[in-house]
Amino acid sequence: MEKISNNDFIPLIGEKNKIIGFEKKEKIHSEGLFHSAVSVFVFDTKNNLMLQKRSSMKYHSSLLWTNTCCTHPKKDESILKAAHRCLMEEMGFDCFLKQIFSFSYNEFLSNGLIEYELDHVFMGNYEKPPIINHKEVECWKWISLNELIKNIRINPNSYTIWLKIILDNYVNYFYN
Repeated sequence: MEKISNNDFIPLIGEKNKIIGFEKKEKIHSEGLFHSAVSVFVFDTKNNLMLQKRSSMKYHSSLLWTNTCCTHPKKDESILKAAHRCLMEEMGFDCFLKQIFSFSYNEFLSNGLIEYELDHVFMGNYEKPPIINHKEVECWKWISLNELIKNIRINPNSYTIWLKIILDNYVNYFYN
């Protein structure tokens, strides 16, 4: 599988959430340009979420816990295809995914980068342990949403900004 490098172009978003062009990932995050993103949440049959800790090699939000995987679609790649690609690249498996909602947010990260994203959130089910890519993922675990929400309240700086936003505002989507 091909990995998004800083030289790959990802979609810029304009009015009515339409793609208006493409730009390099590094420039998008340094200038705070509105762009497309994908977040995947995979649950087991006990409704535990597969959580990953981002690799120390990530250029932002490294070593923070986050949802199962996240990425940006490449130029000429659908959002759904990007979600499946990300699962394979980061977690070493694929499963049926359903888009459950989208939302936008604009947040400054601790290293001066800016996340200004239209994030498309997908949900799937899987039972087996992942085969993680250590360039992308430090480690992983299963956790219930209630326990995760409790942990975020106690240690908010251990989690990615987008995960906290999703769980603060959209957690009910995962219970349907």
